Amino acid sequence: MSVQTRPKPDSHDAYLAALPPDQARVLSELRAVIRAYLPDAEECISYAMPAFRLGKVVAGYAAFRAHCGFYPFSGNIIPRLAGELSAWKTSKSGVLFTPDTPLPGTIVRRIIDLRRDEIAGGTTR
Repeated sequence: MSVQTRPKPDSHDAYLAALPPDQARVLSELRAVIRAYLPDAEECISYAMPAFRLGKVVAGYAAFRAHCGFYPFSGNIIPRLAGELSAWKTSKSGVLFTPDTPLPGTIVRRIIDLRRDEIAGGTTR
């Protein structure tokens, strides 16, 4: 089953199981980094992607045909880190990467910290 035609997942495990092995591996590693950093977060599905919620959704990840993405569920975070994220393609809402160029845990944690600060300050969408 291709990434584009997979059914809507009902869990992180189901989402990852439907992916090609290289994407499943890199996103499983990303999931582990997030779970270790946010041990009290609830795993959920939001906007058809695996995500982590602490009251509000903090971050999520997704796989596409040619890349994967990490999304802090905010249009304010990624633009603030343009210099730190120059090795990856970015959009206002996320960072795109491939299994060959995964995001380091330090960057994932930095994005999560900024998102948590945004939520705590009440400046979320």
